[in-house]
Amino acid sequence: MSDPHAPDPHAPDGAAASAVAEAPAVGAPNVDEVESVIIRFAGDSGDGMQLTGTQFTNTAAVVGNDISTMPDFPAEIRAPAGTLAGVSGFQVHFSSLDILTPGDAAQVLVAMNPAALKSALSELVPGGTIIVNTDEFNASNLKKAAYATNPLEDGSLKGYKIHPVPLTRLNRDALKDIEGLTTKDMDRSKNLFALGLSFWIYDRPLDNTLHWIEEKFGKKPAIFEANRRALMAGYHFGETTEAFQRRFHIPPANLAAGQYRKITGNEAVAIGLVAAAVLADKSLVYCSYPITPASDILHSLAALKNYDVRTFQAEDEIAAMGAAIGAAFGGAFAVTGTSGPGLALKSEAMNLALVLELPMVIVDVQRGGPSTGSPTKTEQSDLLQAMFGRNGESPLPILAPATPGECFDITVLAFRLAARIMSPVVVLSDGYLANSAEPWRIPDVSAMAPIQIGHPTAIGLNGTGYLPFARDAETMARPWALPGTPGLEHRIGGLSKEPGTGNVSYDPTHTQQMNDERRAKVAGLAEYLPEQDVYGPESGDLLVLGWGGTFGALRQAVIQANAQGRSVAHAHVRYLNPFPRNLAAVLGRYKQVLVPELNGGQLALLIQGRFLKPVIQLEKLQGQPFRISEIRAKIDEILG
Repeated sequence: MSDPHAPDPHAPDGAAASAVAEAPAVGAPNVDEVESVIIRFAGDSGDGMQLTGTQFTNTAAVVGNDISTMPDFPAEIRAPAGTLAGVSGFQVHFSSLDILTPGDAAQVLVAMNPAALKSALSELVPGGTIIVNTDEFNASNLKKAAYATNPLEDGSLKGYKIHPVPLTRLNRDALKDIEGLTTKDMDRSKNLFALGLSFWIYDRPLDNTLHWIEEKFGKKPAIFEANRRALMAGYHFGETTEAFQRRFHIPPANLAAGQYRKITGNEAVAIGLVAAAVLADKSLVYCSYPITPASDILHSLAALKNYDVRTFQAEDEIAAMGAAIGAAFGGAFAVTGTSGPGLALKSEAMNLALVLELPMVIVDVQRGGPSTGSPTKTEQSDLLQAMFGRNGESPLPILAPATPGECFDITVLAFRLAARIMSPVVVLSDGYLANSAEPWRIPDVSAMAPIQIGHPTAIGLNGTGYLPFARDAETMARPWALPGTPGLEHRIGGLSKEPGTGNVSYDPTHTQQMNDERRAKVAGLAEYLPEQDVYGPESGDLLVLGWGGTFGALRQAVIQANAQGRSVAHAHVRYLNPFPRNLAAVLGRYKQVLVPELNGGQLALLIQGRFLKPVIQLEKLQGQPFRISEIRAKIDEILG
């Protein structure tokens, strides 16, 4: 077999950047050491590609590789089998180096049927390797995939390294003597055959997946044996087939010392919420209506009742927001999670929470829009909605994580800020961060600073009466009184208020003062939050300014540009309201500013409006993250 990982010297995107080492082969004459591999599993949405990719990722993490993944699946629960609309893909980039993205394009494609091949071929590097299940290339499936002729026979794949495997038949042969299995049952495990073959090719151990199979199917002997045998059959097929006698080994990455786990953005949000509740010594109440791609946060938290977590699945988004307000008023750490359409529905109740000045966190996992849009695709189009999508002057703190692991830190910070100034805080994640995975060093929560919370009592009022909207001199937060506390009875609601007492007031000066105070306490967080950091030269020709899940592509593009002698820096904004206090100074140090976004230019609009700094926009609204090559091309276009 020819080398599927030979580097392309003309590829700027890192997609084919791994190279066979000059050192002697590892362990055996037919095992070559490579720095990194990008593999894409693609098949029908019923073929288990997400499970296959997840198990491959888990094993890569266990052996110590750095990883970055990109699940890509249809919104339909079960699209028509064999069609282009039903293709589900999972791309894994695993490496011995520090990597930031799943890669611009795969080097290896495992295609389970014609539709998978047609859909994913454009995501493969020129000359890449294709492992294809030939059993599914029949007339019916070719027609469903809109192939006029069989691409395995008509020469259209010339230039690629094709490995035809009768995978369906081989898998059935391996399982045929398991009593009680139908042909349909056997075919459900063919993804494990493909996984076993991939493990053989990339010198991966089987133990982790065998353990998972036992845990998952141990109480169903026939299904357990089918999946175990399918995995082993795929591995041994690679071992005994001449075409796969050349194998590849990816050494562990040089990660900082510590205990690691694989984590997705949604998992990190869930763990971060629990950690914040522990740091604040509060019960966590998560109120949510199921919505893609935020639902996994609800699923993860529902299993953590032993950490004093209460989950409430509401009948709609408005009810979920109302329940979170009630939980916050009752003294709990209240959270609601949603995506773009749900954020729109929550807007009126979010404004009520703002006027009540109650601490809570609102997690928005952004997806493709508008309206129902593309539920399983990523986008960054809710920034202006989070900033301005409520009636009246309604400022809220807005944070945005840059990586899956950073979702933990930003979530903890969100509640820290909410408690500090008594306000709802919005966390803008996105579909790419939510579903992609990376190695995450598990923090020591006991070493983290506690979240200081105090609840007033009548003691100390000296008979002056409780003022529910009295302000803390430093933070401008109002007191958080628990209902039922004797002597602290007070009026609360959404009507305009008198400062201090919170009594209903339509006095123009009271309205002005309350608006000013709510705005000032949010703006004051700029003095509490860290300054904006910059990667690269402190001043120069170009600053690439981004936010959210675009981090990896932007940073890698800037690294590559600097390696070629360009004067380019990268700043990634985590604090979107208020902006970092030094952001104006940072912007002023560069001749030009490029703002790439997965929207129509929302951060660019805010930057230009706030700082009067002209920027160059790079917009993408395709439901897919930026490629490194797209950012590089724009940098080269700007700098000439």
